[in-house]
This record gives sequence, C-alpha cells and structure tokens, in this order.
Amino acid sequence: MFMFEKPLGMVDTLPKLYEVKKRTRQAMTKIIEQWGFQFIETPTLEYYETVGVQSAILDQQLFKLLDQQGHTLVLRPDMTAPIARVAASKLYNNLYPLRLAYSANVYRAQQREGGRPAEFEQVGVELIGDGTTSADAEVISLMVSTLKEAGLEHFKIAIGHIGYANALFKEVLGNQERADVLRRFLYEKNYVGYREHVKGLPLSSIDKERLLALLTLRGGIDKVEAAKELVSSEEATLSLEEINKLWTNLEAFGVTDYLKLDLNIVSHMSYYTGILFEVYAENVGFLIGSGGRYDHLFEKFNRAAPATGFGLHIDRLIEALNIEETPQLQCVIYSQERRIEAISYTNELREGNKRVVMQEITGIKDVDAFTKQFEEVAYFIGSRKEEL
Repeated sequence: MFMFEKPLGMVDTLPKLYEVKKRTRQAMTKIIEQWGFQFIETPTLEYYETVGVQSAILDQQLFKLLDQQGHTLVLRPDMTAPIARVAASKLYNNLYPLRLAYSANVYRAQQREGGRPAEFEQVGVELIGDGTTSADAEVISLMVSTLKEAGLEHFKIAIGHIGYANALFKEVLGNQERADVLRRFLYEKNYVGYREHVKGLPLSSIDKERLLALLTLRGGIDKVEAAKELVSSEEATLSLEEINKLWTNLEAFGVTDYLKLDLNIVSHMSYYTGILFEVYAENVGFLIGSGGRYDHLFEKFNRAAPATGFGLHIDRLIEALNIEETPQLQCVIYSQERRIEAISYTNELREGNKRVVMQEITGIKDVDAFTKQFEEVAYFIGSRKEEL
C-alpha cells in the first residue's frame, strides 16, 4: 500500500531540481560569508523541553519521538532556537556581536496535503549581541544582496514593527483575548475577515475607524506620519521612531527600492519583539522569507542578548526564480576493447572541470534515446574515436 508513498508533506528532490538547489544555495552562502557571517550546524534532533518549547512553533506541528532514556525529542522546527541554544552555551560572551549563519532542513508536521511541505530547507543568518537598528539594517540589506546573488530581480521586503499593532490593540481593546483574534486575521492576511470582525465589535465609531485605518498603513515611509495619528502610547511612539531610524540606515545601504512599509505585519513566532519583515516575489503565493528582532529568546537559555536575523525558504525562492536548466553533461560511450582509451579521455575532460558520464555500449538498450540527455557525446568503439 505504501510502496511508492511518502509521509504527508515530505518531498523527493530529483536530479534537475537538486542541481538548481545546489547552485542557488552556493550563491546564497557565498554572499553571506562575504558579509562576515560564519556557518554552523546543529543536530536534526533536539530536546522538546528546550528547543521544542522555545521555537514558538505550534505544538501540533512538532515531530516528536522518544529516545531510549524516555526523553521527548523533536525534529528541529526552525533554526533560530537551536542557534540560540548553541550561542548561549558555547559562543556568545557579551563582549562583542556574533554573526552566525546556517543552511539546514527544518520540519513542521502538516495535518493535510495543501502545498505546504513538512520538510524544507532554509538559509539564514542570526546577528547576536547588537540591539541597534544598524544591526536590523545590516541583516535586511544582506537579505537583499543574498536574493540578488541567487538571481532574483523582482521582490519586495515589507517592514513593520510588532510593537505598533500591539500598542494600538491595547489602547482600543484593552483585552489580550480580543487582540489575539485580530492578530490572527492579520497573520492570515485575511483583511476581509478583519474588517467584518471590527465592524461587529462593541466599540465607538472612532475606535472602529482607528482599527480599520491600520489596514491602510502600507506603502512608503511617509505612512509613519499617518500611523502617529492613530495612537498615543509611548510603546507605539518608540516603535515608529525605530522604523524611521531603520529606514535611514537602509537608505545608506542603498536598498530602499526593494522595501515597503507595512504596519500590519504580525508573526506566529512568539519570540519576536521589534522590527519584523517579510519577503514577497512575483508568481509565488507564499512568503519566500521572513525575519525580525527577538531580544528575549536568549533569556530562555539563561543568557540575555539582543538578536536579529532572517530565514529564506530555498524551494519557494527557486519557484520564484523559475529555473528549468538541464545539467551540462558529456558522455563517453565505449566498447570493452577501447576501455583504457575511454578512461584516459574521460579523465582529461574531468580534469578540465567537465562533468562526464562513462557508459559501455553493451549496457544501453537504445543508444539514440540515451544520448539525447547529453550536451556532447564521444564514442570509443571499434578501431577509432568519433565525436558527435
């Protein structure tokens, strides 16, 4: 029954896609290393009580299992929490900022098939120990450079601040449970549902208008002035000041053409504390990446530290790139009598960085069908070498 089936949400990566993923990953990791970030690896399995709980992924999305001692383990559901564990225990000492990076698969269980993978690869960075907006600007600018190096030309990064919506909801609703309902609508990008829910709330018309006006705070940095009119709390004021400082820093990096302001952004990751951002590309229905500031996560590992970072979803990025290239392979077809010549010729090609398949002719049923997959074919058959 399950001979050809895979567990729900798991995928096979076939040769052509593997090649594209490898090239894309190499381009991304190269630029990240050039910015001075150092790559690390963490275990696929982590303890549920540490990384599993602190990851902020919903409990029903965790893959859980027991080790031989009866401890509950999880397949890592994200990379931020594992890196926080490593950095807090072995690397970060409060003396200077730490720049770490990763390229790894993460695992989130799906309840039904719907285009959402249960295993996917992320490439990302974490800048630990710097609480300034300069650090946020650095990781956002690095993300722009990483996407461009991968070959993506048309994309937008929406920038927001978790403190702004929180302050507005607190002022108007004064109730965490009621605020969580509205946050859910925003997280799901269900703006119609958000509007209808607000209209049904027992609030004054002025407060309803304030909540509805939140949906209009998307566009250029000039939207900050409109945002100031909706709130009066210090929390909201500080969040908008951070947005302005961040934008000024990003102008210095020369990346604002790729940016837009969006104060509707919220996250399902509970550890985010400040600046948030999301990456959108043409022809892709999902986010291809996201990130933000998480200044309290390290406290969970008994070492306080500000931090910010991003993660990019490689499969979604490749979908946006729309690459359908065939690997450039050459082939040497030979008979048993000329095997030594064929090996010598093949070695020469491989030393010249060519990718070459060697195939004895008696092992092929249909030579014409077999050779169609190669860019060039050389024959060592009979008494001479012939190249096509």
